[in-house]
Amino acid sequence: MRIYTRTGDTGETGLIGGKRVLKDDLRVAAYGDVDELNAVVGLARLQTGKAGDSALLRRLQRELFALGAQLADPSSRLGSRKAKALIGAREIRALEKAIDERERRLPPLHAFLLPGGSAPGALLHLARTVCRRAERSIVALHRRERLDPRILVYVNRLSDLLFVLARDENHRSGAAEEPW
Repeated sequence: MRIYTRTGDTGETGLIGGKRVLKDDLRVAAYGDVDELNAVVGLARLQTGKAGDSALLRRLQRELFALGAQLADPSSRLGSRKAKALIGAREIRALEKAIDERERRLPPLHAFLLPGGSAPGALLHLARTVCRRAERSIVALHRRERLDPRILVYVNRLSDLLFVLARDENHRSGAAEEPW
């Protein structure tokens, strides 16, 4: 397989199913933002000191690939054909469980926090902000073309998890949370 195909040299790209669209199409922007989020999560995963969090972040990266595939599929049929390309209720419940487990260990939150703390905590805060941008792109696409509503729930819950992971990482490392 060659890395360059020359098929995108005119500013178009192919979606799953063969449809060609411009590279600034809302669908391409949405899965591009998810791809960027995946890269930031990968960077955070390299920095985290806890094996359980590293495994969780690896799982999230796989789910982000599935989310990107769903967004690149205008027919919305890929998930029914490939189980690994489906984001559904099970993945959302797993995010909520991970949030609840970590929140129990954290001090109550009484103010907005400045992103930062430890290096891994700051990277998780960065991932959260990229996740929120991806969410805005997905919402814009959803307004134009109805998406599976679980995609919206998943990305919203994921940003919450990334926030809690940042707090947990900072708490475990002794890095102070700086209120605004």
